[in-house]
Amino acid sequence: MPSLDSPVAGTVILKPKRAQPFFGKHPWVFLGAIDRIEGDPQDGAVVDLHSSAGNFIARGFLNTKSKIQVRLYSWDAAVALNLDFFLERARTAIRLRHDILKLNSGPNSAYRVIFSEADGLSGMVVDRYGDWLSVQFTSLALIQRGDAIVEMLVAELGCKGAYLRTEKGIGKMEGVIVEDGLICGEMPPPELIIEENGLQFAVNLSEGQKTGYYLDQRDNRTAVARYCSGKRMLDAFSYSGGFGIYAARAGATEVTCVDSSDGALALAQRNAELNGCTQLTCEKGDVFNTLDGYGKQNRKFDVIVLDPPKFARNRGAVDDALRDYRRLYEVGIRLLNPDGILVLCCCTGLVTMDQLEEVISQVSVKSRRDVQILERRGSAADHPVSASCREGSYLKCIITRVS
Repeated sequence: MPSLDSPVAGTVILKPKRAQPFFGKHPWVFLGAIDRIEGDPQDGAVVDLHSSAGNFIARGFLNTKSKIQVRLYSWDAAVALNLDFFLERARTAIRLRHDILKLNSGPNSAYRVIFSEADGLSGMVVDRYGDWLSVQFTSLALIQRGDAIVEMLVAELGCKGAYLRTEKGIGKMEGVIVEDGLICGEMPPPELIIEENGLQFAVNLSEGQKTGYYLDQRDNRTAVARYCSGKRMLDAFSYSGGFGIYAARAGATEVTCVDSSDGALALAQRNAELNGCTQLTCEKGDVFNTLDGYGKQNRKFDVIVLDPPKFARNRGAVDDALRDYRRLYEVGIRLLNPDGILVLCCCTGLVTMDQLEEVISQVSVKSRRDVQILERRGSAADHPVSASCREGSYLKCIITRVS
């Protein structure tokens, strides 16, 4: 298995006229751009990327089993992809979260430490929850080197341990067997209590969705809460009740959280208790069916948040995803009182903001309801987007007023 001291094992030569994106520091090299591979590098090995004219472009890791054949990390031929390199990149990422964003404000703070391509570490996501790290790898090479990298991060941040979470399907996509489990240090407790904007949330790192909690919606929860004082609020696809808890603490008179998962609703109820939100109730069910039922009951709300899971994992599924977002917004608009606030969130990176706004426009016409777009929002600042890899801009949050 490759180590963090592995030398360059081969050279990947690009086809003619395919080098420009990589000179522009885009980190993903797909099979269609590659002419040939020189040497005998194994999957996970360090390789150099050269133009068809033989010019050095960048250095990265090879994986012929992946759609992304080479992930690029350094555009300096003098830089080795060793532990010092990863430590320097990690420290740069940490400075953003600590020195600029000031997210390490207390012992129970929670924030994204490393966000893959945005922090120059393609295939690696690290979230901090108090004294523990929750880690995801989506790159074979980083999975192979993961223990050493994570142990370095734990020491750098002074954490007690790190837990690995695997993204669905990543083993097949990268050609590797990988399972959730402790990477190093102490096992995280079943319930971690984190603090976010003065609120408390219970997080289960080993069983919760994604890395344990949706840190990317932090600022959007704050934004939506401003519309909730004195209102009846519905948090659909609520997971652990983030939007609902913020709404309740902002003065919502009634909050209903709907999710299909018993575990998620148990977390939402626990979070309501932690924050004294007695006006919050939870209802289990398929969200589409439950909301259809509310329509038949003529049940209405003043603020509705629709925050579904990813609807499309490949480009072939985008049309179906757009139909789902359209149906969801149609259901939401029927449940909304006049002058109500309807929030549509989308974590499907393949769906653009323009496409989502077109969905809203179509529903506005079909429902004969006037819709105003009040705010277009994205992820919190600890989920930055690299100017060289804008595919990292995945989250959309559109706040609308419906008259």
